[in-house]
Amino acid sequence: MRDFRKYEIWLKGVDIADKIYDICDKFPKFEIYALGDQMRRASVSIASNIAEGASRTSSVEFAHYLAIAIGSAFEVETQLQITKRRKYISDEVYDTMIAELQSEERQINTFISKLK
Repeated sequence: MRDFRKYEIWLKGVDIADKIYDICDKFPKFEIYALGDQMRRASVSIASNIAEGASRTSSVEFAHYLAIAIGSAFEVETQLQITKRRKYISDEVYDTMIAELQSEERQINTFISKLK
């Protein structure tokens, strides 16, 4: 069993979720339980899947959970695009979060390559 707490990708995933929560807290009231809820769950899924994968005994299984984490990051990217189009966030916030998510996706992908 691996210690997920030592992985930079897990720490970054937790940080991304925290920032998404901050973004969603500023949504219009009617979006808090719609788009906001979906964004929070998807962002939490990034670090959660890294942690769950670390508990698996094989590298193949771990890589599978890391791939799911990337999928969750893609989901958050899509939701941020919708959020930007709805003008719930500024271009600056959007650009910053997209850059962080894409960096996370690249780092997870690199980690998957090392596992194989």
